[in-house]
Amino acid sequence: MSTPQRSAATRHFSGTYAEARTKFLEAAAHSGAAIESFMHPDHRGALGEELATDVALVGAIGAQKILLVTSGTHGPEGFCGSGTQVATLHDADLLARLEQAGVALLLVHAVNPHGFSHLHRTNEDNIDLNRNHIDFSAPLPVNTAYAEVEPLVLPATWPPTPADDAAVDAYVAQHGLAAFRNAVFKGQYTSPDGLFYGGTAPSWSNKTIRSILRKYAASATHLGWIDVHTGLGPYGHGEKIYPGRNTPEDLALAQSWWGADVFSPFSGDSASADVSGPVVTTAFDECPNARIAPMGLEFGTLPEADMLLRLRADTWLRRHPEAPAAQQREIRTQLRDAFYCDNEEWKGMVLGQTRVVLLQTLQGLRKV
Repeated sequence: MSTPQRSAATRHFSGTYAEARTKFLEAAAHSGAAIESFMHPDHRGALGEELATDVALVGAIGAQKILLVTSGTHGPEGFCGSGTQVATLHDADLLARLEQAGVALLLVHAVNPHGFSHLHRTNEDNIDLNRNHIDFSAPLPVNTAYAEVEPLVLPATWPPTPADDAAVDAYVAQHGLAAFRNAVFKGQYTSPDGLFYGGTAPSWSNKTIRSILRKYAASATHLGWIDVHTGLGPYGHGEKIYPGRNTPEDLALAQSWWGADVFSPFSGDSASADVSGPVVTTAFDECPNARIAPMGLEFGTLPEADMLLRLRADTWLRRHPEAPAAQQREIRTQLRDAFYCDNEEWKGMVLGQTRVVLLQTLQGLRKV
C-alpha cells in the first residue's frame, strides 16, 4: 500500500527543467487550460532544449478574481514550484471549487527558465529576480555594506580556506550577525558577478511577467498571488511570507486570508530578508485596479548557513568558468539539492501545505 501512496505524492515532480516543462504542459492540456508560451529569445537550456515561461489559464481570460501561482523565480526552486502546479492541475476537486466560485486559476511556470535548467539561482545575467523588479528610472537602491563583505564571501579559491572562514567570523563578531545578513541578502546593484545582484535594467523575465499580467490580469479586481520558493526555514515547513506593500491594511488582508502565521520581512519576523524588487510587486504596477494579496510560500530545506555556503559556491563558479568539470558538477548538484529535497516525505509536506494555502486563497477571493 505504501508504494502507490508515495507515487501519488511524487509523480508530479521532475528531475530536470525539460521534464518539468513537459509535465506542466501535459497537465495543463489535460485540465482544458488555455496555454501560452513565452520563449526565451537568446538562450537554450542545459540539455540544448528551448527555454520558456509557460502560462496555463483555467477559467475566463477576463475574470475579475484570479488565483495566480508562480514557480521558478529562483531557478532550481522551480523543481518544487512546478510540482505543486502540476499537482494542482490534476486536482479535480480544487478546480471544481474554483469554477464554482468564479475564480480563474493562472499558473506561470518557470519565471526564470534559464536558472531552472542550468541549476543557477540567478538568471542568464546573474540577476536575482527578486531584486530586479524596481523602478529603474529612479536611483538604484544602495547597499554600502556589500562592498566590504563581498571579498569575504567570494574568496579567490573554492572551497574557502580556514583563513577565509576566519575573516567572515571576524566581520560577524565586529558588526553582528544581523548586519552581516543584511549586507549579503538585501541585494546590491554594483557588482554584476556578485551575490544577490539586482541588475541595472529590467530583465527578460521581468518584462515577461509584466506582459503576462497585462494580458491575463489587467481586468482583475482581486488577485491572490502565491510565489513558491524553497530554501529558508525549518525542513519541510511552508512559511507564509508577505512580500507586498508595507501598510497595515495590506498585511491585515493577507493575515485574514492565510492566518496569523503570515510573516513579513519588514517586521523582522520572517525567514526572508527585507529585499528590494520582489517579482510579486509587479502586480501593483500592472494591475492598478485590483486589491492584491501576495504571498511568498517558502519551504525549508537546509540550515541558512549551509544554504549561504552553496549560494556562495554558485556565484564563485560564475566567476570561474575555468573550474574543473568535476567541481562544476559538484557545485551545481549541491545547489540543486539545496533547493529541492528529492524524497517522498518532503514532497508530501509540500503538496499538503500548498493545497491548504490554495484553498485559503480561494476562500479569501470568494468573500471579497
